[in-house]
Amino acid sequence: MKNYPRVYLMARLPIALSMFGHGLERLPKLDKFAQGMATEFDKTFLPEWLVLPFGYTLPFLELLAGVLLIVGLFTRFALNLGWLLMLILIFGSTLVEGWQNVFSQIFYALNFAALLLFIDYNTISLDGRRGR
Repeated sequence: MKNYPRVYLMARLPIALSMFGHGLERLPKLDKFAQGMATEFDKTFLPEWLVLPFGYTLPFLELLAGVLLIVGLFTRFALNLGWLLMLILIFGSTLVEGWQNVFSQIFYALNFAALLLFIDYNTISLDGRRGR
């Protein structure tokens, strides 16, 4: 049992870095990313007034989840945020028939759920130092 906190950290950091990297990579090209997302969804029933703001918001939310998970601060919130983002992305991927993306998004969602399930082992973190 003494290795559980280290194993939790080893599970938390890869998804944290992935979310951080997704957000960080998209920020410099935010307009292009958001417009591209809106264009991709113009063949669906989702209106542009809904897709475009999400496209502008998604990188910031990914970055936020990533940063919080890297340092282990507000981990429960970050895991729930990541899981919710995956649900939205899975729904969007199915609408544009992006089936190749759905599997990885499901994997992310399951990873977020597993991390939440074992959150008591999140002691190598800022939350752990704060006694949360």
